Amino acid sequence: MNPFKSDFLRVLDERGFIHQVSDPEGLDAACVKGPVTAYVGYDATATSLHIGNLISATMLHWFQETGHRPIALMGGGTSMIGDPSFRDEQRGLLTPDAIATNIEGIKRIFGRILRFGDKPGDAVMVNNADWLMDLNYVGFLRDVGRHFSVNRMLAFDSVKLRLDREQSLSFLEFNYMILQAYDFVELNKRLGCTLQMGGSDQWGNIVSGIDLGHRMGSPQLYALTTPLLTTSSGAKMGKSANGAVWLNGDLFSPYEFWQYWRNTEDADIGRFLKIFTRLPLGEIARLAALGGSEVNEAKKILATEATAIVHGREAAEAAAETARKTFEDGGLATDLPSIALPRAELAARLGALTAFVKAGLVPSTGEARRQVKAGGLRINDVAVTDERASLSEADLTSEGVIKLSFGRKKHVLLRLE
Repeated sequence: MNPFKSDFLRVLDERGFIHQVSDPEGLDAACVKGPVTAYVGYDATATSLHIGNLISATMLHWFQETGHRPIALMGGGTSMIGDPSFRDEQRGLLTPDAIATNIEGIKRIFGRILRFGDKPGDAVMVNNADWLMDLNYVGFLRDVGRHFSVNRMLAFDSVKLRLDREQSLSFLEFNYMILQAYDFVELNKRLGCTLQMGGSDQWGNIVSGIDLGHRMGSPQLYALTTPLLTTSSGAKMGKSANGAVWLNGDLFSPYEFWQYWRNTEDADIGRFLKIFTRLPLGEIARLAALGGSEVNEAKKILATEATAIVHGREAAEAAAETARKTFEDGGLATDLPSIALPRAELAARLGALTAFVKAGLVPSTGEARRQVKAGGLRINDVAVTDERASLSEADLTSEGVIKLSFGRKKHVLLRLE
């Protein structure tokens, strides 16, 4: 029997989102009484969020769907410092212009996940630069800094692990948790926010905000974190063969995103359907129970539903069709990932191994040679057997592209520019 009475916590519990809650009974009662306002913070360290951020963004979606008001907080101020949590070294410092550019890229994803507007319950997007950049340092130390115990801050896992490894933690980074805690208090004062959500690595920072709010006269504040997601084989979620799984299509195409989910391990299907899709739990249970070759249909549904949330239904269905043409019909889907190649380079006979490196299918020509010997590389669906082979305009298909393949699932088209 579900221990929660509120729709929000019941949905999160049933779908596997909950790792820790600071006061489960109190938050549950507040959500029943509702509506509640909650936020998740996103530092602008890149021009896109990645798949790990999709978990907290989806929590904001369910929060809104169950009658509450979500806040997506852009870290324009905290990004000037960088979160040191569980990192081995300090992040490179970003310029204000770079942070502004990154925020614009991050904003693009939220329009598909949350409903923004001026009505009650509509999502709000704010930037902590609005209050952090104008702080008076001495006044901030007196009003906020005096409430923090250095002894307690040093005991946080995010700090302790760094110090135990005898790795430097700068004074700049040490201030990050104070600023994040102050964000919580400021959002409570400005927008009545009483709940902060995030990944399990943010627990210490969030609880510091609750404690600061208590000391500065805020009403009861709450914390909720999600577990660190790993695959059944123990790998951390969010990495592909080509690097991070970004949510913006210009960094990681809808087809690549679809294919990432299509390659889900069998044991993870049910769990990922609950977290990364909006399908009813009954349908998820049916799909998770499929066995044998039918499990591939469940993976395709997972891939299409997850891609639809991030890139839209049309892009998701196009990605699924591209995969069908490529893998089931043996055809050439011209919307596979592609790279542009200068015609002069092809006219000079481009080395095949170099082409695979340029396409990002292998990291080096040495690895390409190993794959040739293993029979893993193909040009226009024909296996490469000679490591000295080269490409020319004669290899262009009738569609004007050259298809490079690594294994059965990785394909890139070379297009002339």
